[in-house]
Amino acid sequence: PSLQRISSSYKCMSLHLSLLVVLMTVCGTGIHAEKQRIQPNLSLRGSKTVGFLSPRMPLPSQSLGRLSGVARQEAVKQPRVRSAKRNFHQHMPLGRVSYGLLHFWTQTAKSGHVVIGMRKGRATVLPPRGKTSCSMSAGAESASTLDSLNFDNKFIKELPGDPISEHDVIEGNKCRQVMGAAYSLVMPTKVAQPELVAVSAECAELLGLTMEDCYSQRFADIMAGNELLPGSKPFAANYGGHQFGSWAGQLGDGRAMSLGEVLNSSGERWELQLKGAGPTPYSRNSDGRAVLRSSVREFLCSEAMHHLGIPTARALSLVKTGDQVVRDMFYNGDAKPEPGAIVCRVAPSFLRFGSFELYNLRGEPDLLADLLKFTLQRDFPTIWAEHGRTIDTAAVEMLREICKTSAKMIAGWMRVGFVHGVMNTDNMSVLGLTIDYGPYGWLDNYDLKWTPNTTDAGRRRYCFGNQPLIGLWNLVQLANALYPIVEDAAPLEEVLKQYQESFDAEISRVQQLKLGLTSWSLEPDKRLFEDLEQLLQAEETDMTIFFRRLADLPVSEEVEEEEG
Repeated sequence: PSLQRISSSYKCMSLHLSLLVVLMTVCGTGIHAEKQRIQPNLSLRGSKTVGFLSPRMPLPSQSLGRLSGVARQEAVKQPRVRSAKRNFHQHMPLGRVSYGLLHFWTQTAKSGHVVIGMRKGRATVLPPRGKTSCSMSAGAESASTLDSLNFDNKFIKELPGDPISEHDVIEGNKCRQVMGAAYSLVMPTKVAQPELVAVSAECAELLGLTMEDCYSQRFADIMAGNELLPGSKPFAANYGGHQFGSWAGQLGDGRAMSLGEVLNSSGERWELQLKGAGPTPYSRNSDGRAVLRSSVREFLCSEAMHHLGIPTARALSLVKTGDQVVRDMFYNGDAKPEPGAIVCRVAPSFLRFGSFELYNLRGEPDLLADLLKFTLQRDFPTIWAEHGRTIDTAAVEMLREICKTSAKMIAGWMRVGFVHGVMNTDNMSVLGLTIDYGPYGWLDNYDLKWTPNTTDAGRRRYCFGNQPLIGLWNLVQLANALYPIVEDAAPLEEVLKQYQESFDAEISRVQQLKLGLTSWSLEPDKRLFEDLEQLLQAEETDMTIFFRRLADLPVSEEVEEEEG
C-alpha cells in the first residue's frame, strides 16, 4: 500500500545524552502465594517474544475476537492515502515540544539564564549558574504561592497508619516490617546545600505555583526536604509486589516519600513525592538517596513521556543536595561517591497493583477492603457512584477500567520504542500511569528482545517485545488480590479479556498511523506490519529513523483503490 505519513516514533533523542543507564538490582526471591485462584497459562518460558503486534495472550477462556469495526469507521470517507507532509503536524504535539518531545534547546542570554523549553510563547528558564533566586515576572506577589498550596492529605486521613511512626516519627523511620498499616509517617533527612537544577513550568502551573517562587531558595529547600510547607505531612506508602515473577513481600516507598496531596484551583488532586529524600521503614537497609545521573533521567523522561501523549507521572523539580552518595555505577564492586539529587514527582495517585497484593497475601482482609473502598471513592468516583452499594461488583468494574488504561499505556510504550525495564507489580499504577523510571531505555535498532536492564539480561522477562504480555500477567496478580472481595473467579477472568480487547484496538490504531493509512483492514494490514517488523529486525534498522524517514516519502494526493 501507498504511504501517507507516520504518527511518529516520537523517541526522545535528547535522552540519548551521555547519561549512563541506571542499573536496578531487584531480588526476585520469595514464595508463590497459595491463595491465588486465577491461573491462566501465562508462563513466559519458551514463549515467543510477541513484540509490537497483538500479544496473542493465552487467557482463561478462548482467545478474543478481532478488533471491532469502530476503528475502521474513522476517516473511511477520505482517500486511503493522503499527503504525508500536509497532515504530518496534525498528529504531532508541537509548540510545547519538538516532534512530540520536550524540546530542550540551550540558549544562554546575557543575564546568564538558560532557556530549556517553551510553552505558549513563555520560556522555561533556569537561573544563572550558582544562583537559585531570580525574578522572572513584572511585579512580585505579596504572598508566596508555595504557602497557598491546599493540602488535602486524604490518603493518610482515611486509611490506617503505622502506629510507631505516628507516636515517634524519628523512630518510625527505621527499617522494619509494618503490619496493619497503609503508610508510615516519615521525615525527610536534611541535606547540605540544596540547589535547583531544573523545574517544569507546566507542572508548576498545574499546582498554581509562580515561576518566581519556583526559582527561590525556599523552593529548593522544600523540594530537598529541608523545609516543610504548612499542611504537609510526609508519609511513605506500604505495598508489596511480584518482582521478576516471584512474590517479594513488603517493599514500600524505600527512597520516596510523599509530602502530601494538594488540591489545585480546579479541584484536581496532585500528590507530591520526593525521590531520594532519605530512609523510610521500607528502605531495606539502604540510604534512601538518589544520585544526580538517575535523577536527571527521571526528570527528563517524565516530562517527555507526557508530551509524547503517554500517561505518566510528572516531574516538578530537580534539586542537587550538596551531599555525596556512594553508588556502584557498573555493579563491578567499584563503588564511588556521586553527587546526590532529589526529584519531586507529581501524580494524582501513586497507588500500585502491589498495594492490594500485600494486604491480600498477608491475610489482612479488613485493610484490603478499606483500601479498595478508599481507591474507588477517590480515584474511581464514577464506578463508586454506580456500584458502591455492591463492593464486589465495584471491584470488578475497577479492574475493568485498570485493564483499559494499562493497555493504552503499554501500547503507547510500543509506539515510541520505550522499554520500562522493570515491570514488577509494585511498579504498575492503578491509574495506568508510567511510574518509577529506573533502568528504562529506548530502542535504537528494532530488537524485540532488547532490555536496558542488565539484571534481566539473562531471562529478558521485561524486554521490549514482552511488555504487552507482562501487562496481562501483572493484571492477573491484581485480580488475585481482589479475589477475597469478589469471591468468584469467573467475573475476574471475564473482565481480564478487556485488556486484550483494549490493547488490540489501540495497537491497531497505532500501526495505522505509523504506516500513514487512513483506514485499517485488520488481517491484511496486520500481516503487512508483521512483515515490516521482521524486516526491521533482520536489517537491524533504527526504529526512530525508519518511521521518521517514512514520513518524507512523496505521496500523491489521489490514489486509486487497489482492486480486491
